[in-house]
Amino acid sequence: MLRGFTTISYWADDVPAARAWYTELLGVEPYFERSGADGRLAYVEFRVGARQDELGLIDRGYAPRGAANGPGGVVMYWHVDDVRAALERVVSLGATPYQELVEREAGFVTASVVDPFGNVLGLMYSPHHLALAAGAA
Repeated sequence: MLRGFTTISYWADDVPAARAWYTELLGVEPYFERSGADGRLAYVEFRVGARQDELGLIDRGYAPRGAANGPGGVVMYWHVDDVRAALERVVSLGATPYQELVEREAGFVTASVVDPFGNVLGLMYSPHHLALAAGAA
C-alpha cells in the first residue's frame, strides 16, 4: 500500500521567512509557489536530492483543526553525508537541537532539530539510502 515518500509538509506562521530559511539551508530556490486568497505567500515547495523528494512549506492557517502547534512525535529523517556537520549548520542557521546525535548500529547516525518555525527536521546518515542510490545510478 505505502510505496514511498512523496512530500513532507511543514507548517509556518511566516511562509516568506520559512522560504528564505530553507532556501539558504538547501542552497536551491523553490520550484513552486502559491499565494492565498489574500495575496500572501501561502505555499512553497522545494525538490531535494537525487530523487527530487518534495518539501512543502504551508501557512499554518491551513493546518487541520487540532493540529499540533509545536514539535510532535513524528520525525522524518533526511539523508545527509555528515550528520555532525549538518547538525552544526542547521543550528548555526537558528534551529534548536531536539534529539542529540546518536551513532546507531550498522553505520546509521541520527539527530534532529526544531526549525525556527516549530517543525522537527531529522538528519540521518543512512547506508541503506546510499546503497539504493548507488543501485539506481
